Amino acid sequence: MNIYPAIDLYGGQAVRLYKGDFNQMTVYSPDPTAVVRDFAEQGAKYLHLVDLEGAKSGQTPNLDTVKRIKQASDMFTEIGGGIRNSETIDKYISIGVDRVILGTAAVNDRDFLIAAVQKYGDKIAVGVDLIDGYVAIKGWTEKSQYPCFEFCDEMESIGVKTLICTDISRDGAMQGTNRALYRSLSEQYDMQIIASGGVSSVDDVRELASMKLHGAIIGKAYYTGAINLRQAIEVAL
Repeated sequence: MNIYPAIDLYGGQAVRLYKGDFNQMTVYSPDPTAVVRDFAEQGAKYLHLVDLEGAKSGQTPNLDTVKRIKQASDMFTEIGGGIRNSETIDKYISIGVDRVILGTAAVNDRDFLIAAVQKYGDKIAVGVDLIDGYVAIKGWTEKSQYPCFEFCDEMESIGVKTLICTDISRDGAMQGTNRALYRSLSEQYDMQIIASGGVSSVDDVRELASMKLHGAIIGKAYYTGAINLRQAIEVAL
């Protein structure tokens, strides 16, 4: 299993939200490139980025920051947050981003999703962000009509290769991850499943790795020191 340390971007800084709440934001570093270099020093090969401002606006306010981050390391880099048209996808791919994550657009605009998967293939992932078992949209501010597994069935039929699934109730709460959810996803789908939200201990990492998931995202637990990134990477192998 691959470990994806995460950087959430807001105003060019590395921040974290509590359960997706913009009113509960902590700034962890004014220099995300320094954070990326630390990830690399600890053995990370993969990187998960979220443009929090983009998630709300549908724009790319942190594009220059993402470009600097990509130039600072050779890690496989994926990004989500407000990617709702092909122009935005092209912007990120042109600066070296390896995979883009569609969230709101995957829910609200299936024609765009299908066209993106056909054009970009495995450079497209879909974010399945869950509130009470339903897929959330617009930066986690709204709940859609789609139950989790019904939505995942559709994604697999469209040809999506990677799902990044977040239990929002666990995100940043340091209460452990939703192991039952990820076990079900792993058993039901052939897509690459990346677990996100609440991965707060090495034991969480060990359990997720035993499910043969493609990856797990580590956010707040890294920044607070609850998880040693190098140890997590070793446990996940």
